[in-house]
Amino acid sequence: MFFVRIIFLGTGTSHGVPVIGCDCEVCTSLDSKNRRTRSSVWIQQDNTDIIIDTAVEFRLQALREGLTKVDGVLYTHCHADHVFGFDDLRIFSQRTNIQTPIYGNKPTIEEIYQVFSYVFRKTQEGGGKPQVNPIVVTESFYINNVRIIPVPIFHGELPILGYRIGKMAYLTDCSRVPEESLKLLEGVEILILGVIRYEPHPTHMHVEKALELISILEPKRTYFTHISHLLEHRKVNKELPDGVELAYDGLIVQV
Repeated sequence: MFFVRIIFLGTGTSHGVPVIGCDCEVCTSLDSKNRRTRSSVWIQQDNTDIIIDTAVEFRLQALREGLTKVDGVLYTHCHADHVFGFDDLRIFSQRTNIQTPIYGNKPTIEEIYQVFSYVFRKTQEGGGKPQVNPIVVTESFYINNVRIIPVPIFHGELPILGYRIGKMAYLTDCSRVPEESLKLLEGVEILILGVIRYEPHPTHMHVEKALELISILEPKRTYFTHISHLLEHRKVNKELPDGVELAYDGLIVQV
């Protein structure tokens, strides 16, 4: 029996892997673990289904993994690769006739209102629109019986959110974790961390910087996500320390 089930819906960067028109080793790889749709994750706990970010391929990811209900969506920020599957939330509210709660910090929710303005204004009847309840979060909250702790982090200069659920934390598109947020991550056993490449990057963590954060938090297991085509799955995993590995689309972790 498991307490939390984590399903990696997607593990790629904003370009996805393969990158259009690229003939590099990773983009032409026959290893399915090098094929990465945009990053998103599905958390199951206590009969509650939580999605973090609705990636561009959210519909395809949901079909692949058999997702049938969503109790809430946690948004990290409003960049295209993290939100452009938003419209595919409509099937869940159509089936239940209940608004799906969506959560994020104030800039994220405000931008969702702008980017998906058709959802929030009166339009002609047609194929339907997502029925959602946007909620700005600054402190811990619950989805059913599951406690969620928002973790403020930085994506370059942009303030975004990671999320902690029990002993698991999800930090994607993170370039820096402020001191006060490190305290929110104390005791984390499963860390999911966005790591884009080996070379430093202005708005994302690279491998060395990620390993420095891991040495501070000391989780039992760390999974890298939001991975570019510059990291080959098997090769990089051989070089990473014990307890640290690249995630891949479809990976299931049971805690």
